[in-house]
Amino acid sequence: MLSEKTRQVITATVPVLEKHGTDITKRFYEMMFANHPELLNIFNHANQKQGRQQTALANVVYAAALHINNLEAIIPVVKQIGHKHRSLGIKPEHYPIVGENLLAAIKDVLGDAATDEIIGAWAEAYGVIADVFISVEAEMYEQAEQQQGGWEGFRAFRVERKVQESDRITSFYLVPQDGGAIAHFAPGQYVSVKLDIPGETNTHIRQYSLSDAPGKPYYRISVKREDGQQDRPAGKVSNYLHQKVEQGDTLLLSAPAGDFVLDQKDARPLVLLSGGVGLTPMVSMLQATVAANAQRQVIFIHATQNSGTHAMKAQIEELASKHSQLSVHWCYTQPTEQDRAAGAFEKEGYIDLAWLKQVLPTTDAAFYFCGPVSFMKAVRSYLAEMGAASADLHYEFFGPAANLG
Repeated sequence: MLSEKTRQVITATVPVLEKHGTDITKRFYEMMFANHPELLNIFNHANQKQGRQQTALANVVYAAALHINNLEAIIPVVKQIGHKHRSLGIKPEHYPIVGENLLAAIKDVLGDAATDEIIGAWAEAYGVIADVFISVEAEMYEQAEQQQGGWEGFRAFRVERKVQESDRITSFYLVPQDGGAIAHFAPGQYVSVKLDIPGETNTHIRQYSLSDAPGKPYYRISVKREDGQQDRPAGKVSNYLHQKVEQGDTLLLSAPAGDFVLDQKDARPLVLLSGGVGLTPMVSMLQATVAANAQRQVIFIHATQNSGTHAMKAQIEELASKHSQLSVHWCYTQPTEQDRAAGAFEKEGYIDLAWLKQVLPTTDAAFYFCGPVSFMKAVRSYLAEMGAASADLHYEFFGPAANLG
C-alpha cells in the first residue's frame, strides 16, 4: 500500500507527466539501452525510431499516475501489456532496471523540479506498479507453459508452407520441429517470432497475428512486407521473412498471447472490419465463427488499395458461398481499371459513415476492427455516431497502443 503522502505527490505530478511524459520516456529508453544494451535484443528498434514505444509508455505512466488511488482501474491495460511482455520474455529481473532508469530520466528531464520528495514518491509508486505487472505476468507464464501443447520461452517451428497472398502479404504455415502438440489459441491472438538476421548485431522479435482458425495442426502467420518510404526505412524483419525464409526453414515462436480475442459466446451479429494487413486476426475470428456457429450472422468488411494488395479474397468469398449467414464487402481506395471492369469491389475510396449505414443492418452487434490507426479512428467514430455501444467496440493495435481520441 502506498502512503497518503506518496499518493498526494503522485497526483500532483499528473499535469507534469501530461506535459513532459514523452520527453521523459524518450530519455528513459536512451539511458536504459546505454546502460543495458542487451535489452536491444528484446525491444522493437523500429518502434523506438518512430517514437511509438516512447509515446505508449508515456501513456501508461500517465494512466498509472492518474489512477494512483485506484490502480485496479488500469488492470485491463496491465493485462494487455502483460501479454506482450510474456510473449517477449520480459521477466521480474527486468523491472528494477526499468525503475532505475525511469527515475533517472524523470530527474534528467525535470531537473531541479524533480525534488527528492518527488523522486522518492515515484520510487515507491513504481515498486507497487511493478509488483502488479510481475504478479499478472507470472500467471501468464504459468498458463502458457502448463497448458496442453504449451511451452516456455521460444520453441522451434518449421516452415511447412509459404504462400503469397497478395503483392505485399505472405503466409507462413508453421509446425513444431519437435513433432509435439501445439497450444490452443483464441481467435485474435498472436505469436512472437524471434530472428537472428545475418549482419545484425541484435536479435529481432516481432508479433504476428495468427491468421487461421484454432484447432489446426499448424499455426499460420500472414506477414506484410514493409517497404521503405520517405519517412521510414524498409522493415528488416518483414523483408527478411519475405525474401530469405523458405519452406523447411526454422523460426522461433513464443506461445500464443493477446487479449484482443473473439467472444464466441455472444450470439448477436458479428461485424469484422479491417484495413490492410489488419485483416489477419479478423480472418481467424471469421473462420472460427462460421465453423462453430452456423446461425450467427457475420458481416466481413475489408478495405485495401486494390486487387493487387487484397489478401485472402478467394478464401473469404469461398466461405461466403458456403455460409449464407456471412456477407462480405470490399472497399478499394485505389482500384485499377481492371478492378472497376471486373466489379471487384463494392465501395471506392475510404469507408465512410453513409456507406456503413447502408451495409450494417444493426448496431446491436459485436464489432471488432483492426488496421492503421487512422482507419481505426474513423471506424470507431462512425460506429459511435451510429449509436454502437462503446462496450461493443473491440480493436487491436499492431505495435504500441495509440490514442484513438
